[in-house]
Amino acid sequence: TLLAMTHFDLFRPAVVYDKFGEILSSMNVFALAFCTMLLIKGYVAPTNSDSGSNGNLVIDFYWGMELHPRILNWDVKMFTNCRSGMMFWAVGILCFAHKNMELNGGIIQLGMAVNVALQLVYISKFFYWEMGYMCSMDIQHDRAGYYICWGCLVWVPSVYTSHSFYLAANAPELNPVLALAIFLFGFCMIWLNYDSDNQRYIFRQTGGECLIWGSKPKKIVAEYTTASGEIKKSLLLVDGWWKVSRHFHYMPEMLASLCWGLPALNSGLVGPYFYSFFLTILLTDRAFRDDDRCRKKYGVYWERYCNEVPYMIVPFVV
Repeated sequence: TLLAMTHFDLFRPAVVYDKFGEILSSMNVFALAFCTMLLIKGYVAPTNSDSGSNGNLVIDFYWGMELHPRILNWDVKMFTNCRSGMMFWAVGILCFAHKNMELNGGIIQLGMAVNVALQLVYISKFFYWEMGYMCSMDIQHDRAGYYICWGCLVWVPSVYTSHSFYLAANAPELNPVLALAIFLFGFCMIWLNYDSDNQRYIFRQTGGECLIWGSKPKKIVAEYTTASGEIKKSLLLVDGWWKVSRHFHYMPEMLASLCWGLPALNSGLVGPYFYSFFLTILLTDRAFRDDDRCRKKYGVYWERYCNEVPYMIVPFVV
């Protein structure tokens, strides 16, 4: 749709770059009002019983009260996480690429092309694997509050596109061989991220009755007790990429994000590389939070798993 509107001169995509400050300001106002509405809804009209207060208004606003709030049967989390944030990410970087073309006589610079192409591959992977994302920490454990909703409505459009915004007007000339190397390495990291996530997804969907790297996967059957006192079982994968580290999928994702900034070379630090720094901190924190949650949930079974897979993210490092 964007390409068709551009072709027929119905819309000038570069205007998103020109008015990006105003766009973000408007989105911020909307997001704050939206999060306030979710807070009030959590207190007054929760969607179901899976809602509760931390006893502190600020914490309730920040973390959220409901896990899956619905408004007129409209899934708020799906809208903010999978539609608003991710779709703007794709549209935003295409608009920034159009600005780069305007500044360079209608020709997109090689570094900008590599940056946008890699992100579009990653975003396409996200939508292709969207059902797998439904099993992620974002969806299953994080509540709909400022942290998730404001993040997807404002932080994602601003920070996740920051390297593309920088490159639109500051992309250095890139050697074709170097550009190809960055693209191929980034593509491999995106595939590795997908393959590791998909291994675990198939393992869970089949109850461990599948093949990983040509053989039946090794697993740990872990028992845990629910809030109601019911004893249930989960399967912990100890094979494939998940034998390398407990949160292996974060490592290629961090490296892929670095590749989106690398076309800037050493022309800047904050603009092209801030997202990569941020993502590394975010995913490392998430790995520690998930480890702590699993340790409390599975107890001795998680300790056994940690003995089998001693590294959290990067082998021999952490």
